[in-house]
Amino acid sequence: MKKRFLYLIVASILFFIVLIPVPSYGATGTTLTKSTKPLKSTLEVSGWIPYWRKATGTADALVHIDSFTEINPFGYTMKNDGTLNDTAKMDEEPWLTLRAEAKKKKIRFIPTVMSSNSEMLHRILSNQKTRIALEDEIAKLVKEKGFDGIDIDFEGKKAETKPYFATFLKGLYMRMGNKWVMCTIEARTPLDSRYDNIPKDIRYANDFVAINKYCDRVRFMTYDQGTIDIVLNRARTAPYIPVADPAWVEKSIKLAMKDISKKKISIGIATYGYEYKVTKLSEYGYRYDLQWAFNQKYAIDLAASLGITPKRNSSGEIGFIYTPVETVPPVQPSNNPDQNIPTSTVAQNQPSSLVKESVNIVWWSDAEAIKTKIDLAKKLGVRGISIFKIDGGEDPLMWDYLK
Repeated sequence: MKKRFLYLIVASILFFIVLIPVPSYGATGTTLTKSTKPLKSTLEVSGWIPYWRKATGTADALVHIDSFTEINPFGYTMKNDGTLNDTAKMDEEPWLTLRAEAKKKKIRFIPTVMSSNSEMLHRILSNQKTRIALEDEIAKLVKEKGFDGIDIDFEGKKAETKPYFATFLKGLYMRMGNKWVMCTIEARTPLDSRYDNIPKDIRYANDFVAINKYCDRVRFMTYDQGTIDIVLNRARTAPYIPVADPAWVEKSIKLAMKDISKKKISIGIATYGYEYKVTKLSEYGYRYDLQWAFNQKYAIDLAASLGITPKRNSSGEIGFIYTPVETVPPVQPSNNPDQNIPTSTVAQNQPSSLVKESVNIVWWSDAEAIKTKIDLAKKLGVRGISIFKIDGGEDPLMWDYLK
């Protein structure tokens, strides 16, 4: 989602590459109302289908539809004037077939309204007229189209937008009646895991108390961790640039549970990965330069071409390192064009003999890493998990853990 996913435009000219492998890294009808209960287990399963991969995403979801409690098409974006844009063409195929099947199976079908434009969001939400107009438009859309609800994914908001976003949620909740209001928001890292010296003027863009009051479910984007957790950075051996370390996910969710009912919380789980160039700066300092996002097939094919076996790493995810002469990005983009993750970042890690100067690391969330997050959700007693993303590119073994 969130606000945050990087679409790397693939060059039309592909380079012939020669890659020199180094040792592998790591240890190896009727709508559903708010009274509807989970259908198959105490753990709800929802999944986002990106509009930029809707053909493969909907096909994937149809094959595995019995795994879901809820399906979330990344359907709507916002125009600069604050009105909605039907980016995914929700009244067309393949959405119509998927929606009909979801209805037949009594699976919630709730599209997402997304934006990561901080300036625009503040301008629209801080103005009473445009804010109310947006509340009205969303509520009207849901009721006229017969959706089961709406998922609000406004990422990268300013701290000064906080009270206006809370007011927006209140107004929307009042208008939605028995329709579901879902919120997708950034994970919040505990301050003592972010800073050595905690600033005195910390401000947040999300009012957890208001979100708990006016949202039926709260999905945390517990992925794209990167180097934000300095405690884990220092504890782990380089290279360490996780999509989502379970230790970080757990501390973030426990922090959220202080203000948000665990009965509403859903843990976001990634199905993709990133490739970084890793440069050693000092004994403990490393720079990570983002190359691109990818789906699992890219990594598996690359590892096979190098004769490398990917191995489990210190975050419980999987990856390998290699020394490239030239690099070629994945042919298919895997993430949101509006993704907002750092393209270059520096971290202090435990020294590693694997990083002497500069190497590339390929790091992703496979089925075993996903299972770890599912187990964590059960351990913490939260409502469910939310998979980002369903597009045909995830580890197919994931579905065995969602049955």
